[in-house]
Amino acid sequence: MTNAEPETFNPWTVVNLVFNHLAEAGLHPVLGEAGDPAEPATALLRSFGIEPGRNDETVASATVQSELSQIRERFLGEA
Repeated sequence: MTNAEPETFNPWTVVNLVFNHLAEAGLHPVLGEAGDPAEPATALLRSFGIEPGRNDETVASATVQSELSQIRERFLGEA
């Protein structure tokens, strides 16, 4: 299948999906201590032929920070 425009996907959505999957499996993932997880998520997307998109949702965006805060609250009991 050939598309006129490349498919895009937000790398932070991949990070969120993997983070939650690992936590639900009983593991204890952390964000940031081993580097920026968006970089390998971007590489993964590109290896599937999908370009990273929605650059307005970076780790510094209010949307991402809010979601990360909710994840911390849910898993660590922190606000």
